[in-house]
Amino acid sequence: MNMPLPSPPALPDSQAAARALWLSADLPPDPLSALKFTPASGADPAVNSSFRLGTAAQTTIGVSALAAAHFHALRTGVEQSISVDARHAILEFQSEAFYAVDGQPASGNIWDPLAGVYATQDGFVRVHTNFPHHRQGILDILGCSGDRESVQRALRQWRATDFEAEAAARGMVASAWRTFDEWDRHPQGIAVKRQLPVRIIKVGEAPRREVGGPSACARPLDGIRVLDLSRVLAGPVCGRTLAAHGADVLLVTSPHLPDLPMLDADTTRGKRTTQLDLCTTGGCATLASLVKDADVFLQAYRPGGLREKGFGVDEVVKARPGIVYASLSAYGWEGPWKNRRGFDSLVQTATGFNHAEAEAFAAYKGDNAPLAPRAFPLQALDHAAGYLLTFGINAALCRTITEGGSWEVRVSLAAVGQWIRSLGRLSPEVGFGEGKPMPKVGVPQDPEIAAVQVTVPQARGDGEYAAGKTSYGHMTAVKHAAVLERTPVKEGEAPLALDAHSPVWLLRA
Repeated sequence: MNMPLPSPPALPDSQAAARALWLSADLPPDPLSALKFTPASGADPAVNSSFRLGTAAQTTIGVSALAAAHFHALRTGVEQSISVDARHAILEFQSEAFYAVDGQPASGNIWDPLAGVYATQDGFVRVHTNFPHHRQGILDILGCSGDRESVQRALRQWRATDFEAEAAARGMVASAWRTFDEWDRHPQGIAVKRQLPVRIIKVGEAPRREVGGPSACARPLDGIRVLDLSRVLAGPVCGRTLAAHGADVLLVTSPHLPDLPMLDADTTRGKRTTQLDLCTTGGCATLASLVKDADVFLQAYRPGGLREKGFGVDEVVKARPGIVYASLSAYGWEGPWKNRRGFDSLVQTATGFNHAEAEAFAAYKGDNAPLAPRAFPLQALDHAAGYLLTFGINAALCRTITEGGSWEVRVSLAAVGQWIRSLGRLSPEVGFGEGKPMPKVGVPQDPEIAAVQVTVPQARGDGEYAAGKTSYGHMTAVKHAAVLERTPVKEGEAPLALDAHSPVWLLRA
C-alpha cells in the first residue's frame, strides 16, 4: 500500500517535497538525512518561470538517487550521502538540447514545423505532429495542405474542445487550452486529483531478493537488468538514469516506428540499443526470452499496446516473478481520458499550466494584450516524470529485498503536473524577474554548460552494426546532477544508433 502524499507547506523547499514523496512510497525515514540540496537558501527561482521548477527538478533527481543509494545499502550495508545542486538539476532537465557529437552540437529543431499552438473559434489548441502519422492524421481531419497558414485557417472553423475530441477519437494528439479552474472541473482533472505522482502496487508473489555484502556490487544497480521499451523523453530519461546507477539497460525499439534522433542521442547514453519487430513471431519470442531474465520492465507504449502483444503487466509478472513493471501514461489509469495519448506539451496545455504561465508573465510585463498560451521554458513534466519513474522503480526494487513480490510502478504526466502545482507558485516579479533563462544552444558553447559537461565515448556495439566500423567518435553532454558520495554515477557509452547491439543480456558480474 502506498501512503497518501502528505500535504506540503504552502511554499515547500526541496527537503519537504522530497520527504513527502519518500514517505508516500512507504520507505523508512532515516535515509532522508543523507540527501543534501544546494543552495541552502532554496532551489527557486532556478529558471524563468512562475512555477517552482527548480524545486521539482532538484527533488525528483534527489529522491531517484536516494532510492538507488538505499537499494545499495540494503544489498551491501554501505551508506552514503547524496547532493543535488538546483541549477545543475534544471540544466539536466533540458539535457537533450545541450549535447554535441564530435564537437558538433545537435542541429535542427526537435519540433515538426506544424507542431504548436493555433487559434480556434473560441480559444487555442496545441497540436503535436513530430511523428509522421500524427502529422498526417491532423491534416486528414482538417482537410488542408501541410503548411501552418492552411492549418490555421482550417482550425479557425473549429471549437477547441471539439477538435481535441475529434483528434483523440482518431488516435491523434491535440489539446485544448484550459485554465486551472476548467481542468479542475473536468472529469479527468477530478480523476487526476485522486492520483499520487508515483504509485507502487504489489502485483504478485515472489521470494525475497538475495543480497550479498559490502563487496556485492560497486554501484547501486550492478547486476540489475532493465528492458526499456520507451520513447520520447520521460521513459528514456528513466532508463538513462538507471544505467547511470549501474544497471544493464537494453533499449528495445521497433525498426518500423519513427524515431526522434535528436532526442534519442542524448537519452540513450549508458544504454545498449537493439531493435525487435513485435509484429512478428520471432520478435515476440526474443523479447519473451529477455523478459525471463529481466529485473525491470519499463514501458511507455499507448495504453494496452503491449498487452495486445502478450507483454502486459500480468503476462510479464507470470513469466518473471519478482520483476518490477513500470509504466508511463499521459493522463493516468482512471477517468475518461485514461486511454488517451499525450505528450508533455499537450498535457501542459490541457491541464492549465500554459494559461497560468501566460497570466503570470503578462502580470510581470504589465501587458494588457490578449493572453496566448505560454509553455514552460523546458519539458518539465517529461523530465520530472522520468526521475519519478526511476524513484518508483528503485523503491520497488527495495521492496523485493525487504518483502519480496512482483511490483508495478505507475507514473502519469498529468499526476506529475498536479504534484508540481502542489509545490506552490512564485510571484511574477520573482519568477520572471529573478529567474535565470536557460543557456543558449549552439556554438560557442555557453560557459554554464561547459562547466557541467562530461565526455562520453561512442559505443562500439556488436554484430552487423560494428562490422567494418573502424572509427568511433564521442559525445559531450550534461552530466548527472546527483552526486553520490560512495558510488559515483556511471556515464557509460553513447550508442548514437538504435540498433547498435544484439538482443542479449550481458553476463552478470
